Amino acid sequence: MWLKVLVIVVLLLAASLAGTLVYGAFRWEAGTRELRSRLEAARVPVQPQIVNFREFDHLPAPVERYFRKVLKDGQPMVAGAYVRHSGTFNMGETTNQWKPFTSDQRVVTQRPGFDWNGRVAMVPGIPVRVHDAYVAGEGILHAALFGLFSLVNLRGTGDVAKGELMRFFAEAAWYPTALLPSQNVRWEEIDDRCAQGAITEGAISLTMLFTFNEQDLIDSVRAEARGRTVGGKVIPTPWHGRFWNYDERGGMRVPLDGEVAWLLPEGAKPYWRGSITEIIYEFAR
Repeated sequence: MWLKVLVIVVLLLAASLAGTLVYGAFRWEAGTRELRSRLEAARVPVQPQIVNFREFDHLPAPVERYFRKVLKDGQPMVAGAYVRHSGTFNMGETTNQWKPFTSDQRVVTQRPGFDWNGRVAMVPGIPVRVHDAYVAGEGILHAALFGLFSLVNLRGTGDVAKGELMRFFAEAAWYPTALLPSQNVRWEEIDDRCAQGAITEGAISLTMLFTFNEQDLIDSVRAEARGRTVGGKVIPTPWHGRFWNYDERGGMRVPLDGEVAWLLPEGAKPYWRGSITEIIYEFAR
């Protein structure tokens, strides 16, 4: 008799878990559609529509070399992209707890914005769903168990928005036409391998340090103070992203692998390591 009861309990728990997974996925995807509708509504046409190498006049030497390496004169400007990733995400604040993730991301280059929609496997069958986004000047970081029970829910137009715009700017190595001067990016040379990039979007202005490798490609991007979430609070912390494994996609050379880390007093703490599994570009027309 006890075995029959145990089987019934297990079946009921399994059915409950399956129902929670299905309902959570349904609710989360509805939220994703709403978020991306806002992203699309905020778009403006990309101008100019084609790359013109005359833009490179007076650029810092490492930035000019980079553009000549990754772009072609006369090619169309990137207006948007759909990206898929896989990799591992470090869920621990004080210790390393690397968990596998998959994600899809929608990016638009003007008005700058993106939505990263991630699914992190805490344990088999128990996902944490994450939106990391910059939409119409608002920063969003929302993580929810099963897509239903919020673990982190931050949004706003202040520090959260600035941190998300930093992510957009750093990830522009994946859509490099967004780094051109015509796209409101200002460049200042630091030395033959480094340059400071600056961008203003709405009320937010920020600068980041770009370092270029011996192949004249972006090797790393650094911010001196990006908002790090600790115990539900946002703490400005040095941050950097690294890129490698460049290949041609959409007529451009872009990195397929990357890692991002907080730069803490005790050393770098990586928290995202991923690879692009698919990238589809939408070009200006």
